[in-house]
Amino acid sequence: MSKSQIGQPTLVTLLSDFGDRDVYVGIMKGVIAQINPRLAVVDLTHQIGAQDIKAARFCLMNAYAYFPVGTVHVAVVDPGVGSKRRAIAVEFAQGFLVGPDNGIFSGVLSQSPATCAVELTNLNYWRTPQPSNTFHGRDIFAPVGANLASGVSLKQLGQEIDPASLVKLDIGECKQTTTGVVGCIQYIDNFGNLVSNIPASYVQGKTWYVQTVGLSIPGCETYSDVKVGEIIALVGSHGWVEIAINSGNAHSKLQLDWQETLQVILT
Repeated sequence: MSKSQIGQPTLVTLLSDFGDRDVYVGIMKGVIAQINPRLAVVDLTHQIGAQDIKAARFCLMNAYAYFPVGTVHVAVVDPGVGSKRRAIAVEFAQGFLVGPDNGIFSGVLSQSPATCAVELTNLNYWRTPQPSNTFHGRDIFAPVGANLASGVSLKQLGQEIDPASLVKLDIGECKQTTTGVVGCIQYIDNFGNLVSNIPASYVQGKTWYVQTVGLSIPGCETYSDVKVGEIIALVGSHGWVEIAINSGNAHSKLQLDWQETLQVILT
């Protein structure tokens, strides 16, 4: 997709584990504004748990489809900052991804594959040719994202790399069985809902329940289908089967964590 097809300037989103106590997010926005103050910047979230790449992967995967084609998504959850891990920019059907090559983009790219990827080796588009070893969000990713959103072509940003070489975060795969499908928990949201990697397509129009840690949890349509405090399985707004508690916290009560196995049984 050429920049001329989507018009200029475009939109930039930011996702990080920086929180809102410190000035890191504001500084990234300042760097973007120095390059192009006309760019609209949307905060997806900065409340990702510290270094929690898997949560960042899910949140970005859950969000990108709701933005206009051509949006530049800058994501910085980067425990490998300052190391030899690659800094990358990726083009895919919906727009662009900018951040560390640590699997953070693997959720998005599992749904909408990369059409082109580069390692960010062109220092002309960094804030400084001598970036901090601890804040590539400020010195590399924010300025690259702003330049990309302002019309700089992807291939100007660095050396082209094989999209197949990008790091993939292994969260496990769901697998069909004779009675249903086996999967695992891929995300735990702020409400304590346990989101699996089993897509809605497996249960739509069917009667089903979830088995995990010795429990059989009925598959329903809304939280209110069970009494307050009762456990329920349903398809969340994100399109994945999840375990929840009506007006409660399933994570706290069940003590299930990321990659815990669960099974959907079709009846």
